Amino acid sequence: MDFPSAYAGTRPSEVTFAATVTSAPRFFHGRTSGSEHEAFDVRTPCGPAEIVDNVDIAPPVPVRPGDRIDVRGEMVHDRGKPPIVHWTHHDPQGTHEDGFIRLRGRAYA
Repeated sequence: MDFPSAYAGTRPSEVTFAATVTSAPRFFHGRTSGSEHEAFDVRTPCGPAEIVDNVDIAPPVPVRPGDRIDVRGEMVHDRGKPPIVHWTHHDPQGTHEDGFIRLRGRAYA
C-alpha cells in the first residue's frame, strides 16, 4: 500500500517513507514484551507520526530533532492520535517483515 493510503487508512500496513524527527527519543519498557523501546515523533509528508523501535533487538538510533530519516515498518492506528510505526527492526523469529530506520546513510535494524 502506498504511504498516503496507509496514513489515511485504519488497518495495519507495511510502509516505507522519509520523515523529519521532531522530538528527542524517549525510552521505556514494553507492557507486553518487557523489552526496552525508544520512541520519537516525526513529521511525514502526510502529517505527524510516532516511531517506536525495540532497542533490545536493534541498536538505539541517535536521532535529534531536525534529523532526516528513512523508515520501514508497520503503521498502526489509534483513533484520535497520530499513527505509530513499529517493527522498525529485523525479526529474530523470521515471521514478520523486517524494518529499519536509516540515519545519515546507516541502517539501524
